[in-house]
Amino acid sequence: MKRIITVTLFAYAVLAGCGSPSTPTTSKENITPRNRTITPGNAYNDLFLDSTIVADFIVKQHLDDTTANRLRSFYNARNFEFAWLDSNGPTEQASAFRSLYNYSKDSISSKALDVQLNALMEEDSLHISASDPAIIKTELQLTWRLIAYFRETTASVAEMEHMVLMQKYPVMQLADSMLKTDDKMYPAVAVMKGPLKAYRDYVEKGGWPAVTATRKAIKKGMSSPIIIPVKKRLFITGELKNNDTTDVFTAELETAVNAFRNSHGYTQNGVINDTVINAMNVPAEVRVQQLLINMERMKWMPVAPKGKLILVNIPAFVLHVTDEGKKLFDMDIVVGKEGHSTTMFSGQLNQVVFSPYWNIPRSIVRKEILPGMQRNKHYLADKNMEITGEANGLPVVRQRPGGKNALGRVKFLFPNSYHIYFHDTPEKGLFSRDNRAYSHGCIRLKDPVKMAQFVLEDSPVWTNEKIDSAMNSGKEKFVGLKHPVPVIITYFTAWVDDQQVLHFAQDVYGHDAVMKTKMFQEGSAD
Repeated sequence: MKRIITVTLFAYAVLAGCGSPSTPTTSKENITPRNRTITPGNAYNDLFLDSTIVADFIVKQHLDDTTANRLRSFYNARNFEFAWLDSNGPTEQASAFRSLYNYSKDSISSKALDVQLNALMEEDSLHISASDPAIIKTELQLTWRLIAYFRETTASVAEMEHMVLMQKYPVMQLADSMLKTDDKMYPAVAVMKGPLKAYRDYVEKGGWPAVTATRKAIKKGMSSPIIIPVKKRLFITGELKNNDTTDVFTAELETAVNAFRNSHGYTQNGVINDTVINAMNVPAEVRVQQLLINMERMKWMPVAPKGKLILVNIPAFVLHVTDEGKKLFDMDIVVGKEGHSTTMFSGQLNQVVFSPYWNIPRSIVRKEILPGMQRNKHYLADKNMEITGEANGLPVVRQRPGGKNALGRVKFLFPNSYHIYFHDTPEKGLFSRDNRAYSHGCIRLKDPVKMAQFVLEDSPVWTNEKIDSAMNSGKEKFVGLKHPVPVIITYFTAWVDDQQVLHFAQDVYGHDAVMKTKMFQEGSAD
């Protein structure tokens, strides 16, 4: 089963259509009045700045008048609510903005700011204080970057202010607002407006009937009272074309069930079971929330570069390889079960490592390797591992190349702040599962040989035979690419494919759940 993300989604810059870059102005702009309706009770984030701190920052950084006024306007519009950080650390928007910004133009303490962001994003558990000077500086420098970014476009100050969410709204009010967004400014969002309007209409018409859960799998040819509400449910959302009210599982219903299963991430086996019924019973208003959360993410889509591109959507467990926007192939993936803060980022795949060592993370050494060594004195030998040193009281452990290596026979590096990369795996059975978020690891590839052939195809010396030999040599070998391949990692649990079919996926890392509490007023779609 392949779940295809529409290629056109990635073909736009977030601000595509905003016009050619404007010349930064030094004329005095009107400052947005302070919006005191935003309070700790309805704010998107739970931290607030002291207005005097913003004024002091403007003076200390010697900001020009335009930048200073836009900084004042930005925080006035949100009543000095933090934009990029909440009490738990960097928000999704902070991570996503890093994929948009052209750091080569940055003179805003770039390196120090990125080091601070990396440190914050690498923490599993944080509690941030609004009075911490380092946190305040990070917040204000990120907004300074946003202002610099928007000065390269013809977007208005108001559009800049609303780029970062400010407060919670009732879900249907937010849906109406999203349907009015500028299609030229947010082309990826525009693609989703049809499904959002359809699901908003479902809500207004009362949604759909609940289907009683069943432990028994129901298949074509069977009869059951459950089939009647299933047919009604699938007729409402269009998978079932005829309004059949009988209790017989027909061939037409099987086609509809398979369409529903495919669009919700399940194998197309024609079976109605408790998993499928649970997906059918998700209320229409909850689906509207899911669409809005993902459309908000799509506002931050980075520019799709020309030429080759590898696109990954973590919840779909698929990557797509394109060249000049044309699909070359798709590949199933397995992702790490623990996603930390990974939602959207981009990188350049610039190295292939054949027969790699696995340098085992400290957390795994502490939680698994040391207990394993205590249970079994031959643990390291059995796992083909070795200790190469010591750091901060823990042994430094790596796994040698070979058949037992967790990274398999090859890995692909695209340097990024999340330490994520592609790799092979000896556990091929994982790819037969619908839910492929599993244990440790980065992104495991179903066909790493095909990926190696793809990224090395412009190096004639790397024939298929040489690739196979390097993968099985047992000796680690690094190969730099002549032409690095851009990689975009995304986290979309709702999207439209290239056949204009709407897909939903499970929130495997819990990012939607966090966004839900921040975007919608309490009581919406409970």
